[in-house]
Amino acid sequence: MTQAIDAHGATERVPVLLEQVERAETTEAWAELWDRLCLHGESVSSAGFGALPRLAALAPRSDQALELAGAIMRGVLRHHDGEALIEDCTDVIATLRELADQQLRARPSNYHRVFCDLLAFAGQYHWSAALEDFTDDFYTVRCPHCDVEVTVAIGDYGHYSAIRDWDLGDVEQRALRPAPTEELLDPGRWMRATTVRDGELRLAEGIRHLFGRAECPRCASMFGIAEAYTVANLPPASEA
Repeated sequence: MTQAIDAHGATERVPVLLEQVERAETTEAWAELWDRLCLHGESVSSAGFGALPRLAALAPRSDQALELAGAIMRGVLRHHDGEALIEDCTDVIATLRELADQQLRARPSNYHRVFCDLLAFAGQYHWSAALEDFTDDFYTVRCPHCDVEVTVAIGDYGHYSAIRDWDLGDVEQRALRPAPTEELLDPGRWMRATTVRDGELRLAEGIRHLFGRAECPRCASMFGIAEAYTVANLPPASEA
């Protein structure tokens, strides 16, 4: 069997580090594991996917293990063999998803990050990486009708679509049309339901806007924000 290679091209170091944190967690061991399994929190190695079962076993008593597993899962679409490498991990990923959900129910101070981990474990890799906390969020999309670049704001600066002018700011603003709760479809529906359950109302309202519709300031056509943003930002290998 081919051994999984870490971010530094090695095969022997990760098992040693996993044994170390299983015995007693140390800052140094976790830092090196992150470096080898998910470099800079973004570049996932094949060894990262191979480590998921052991991280899942550690996760009930280690927040570090759950966080690292979430970062690894977020990188599935950025790794050329990512989806294939997790095919045999269905039960492991289900366990990680349940652990993340349990953490959310406790309303942790880092709720947004754990919520993004939950999205990754649920297979929503794109939104796990893209979703912000809606305090000061801007999403750049292209109008699917006239192809003009549109800036979508969701947060304290407002909820609008606009044309961004680097001298004048966001001009020709148009109010967004949030999705009515009863019309939300998955994944937006369960994303919102989870945040409402946990009292995270800013996130819940932001999700309604993100999965709502925007008016193009240039041609006045309406389009789905989430759909346009997904088309613009999925990795090339995952576009279909």
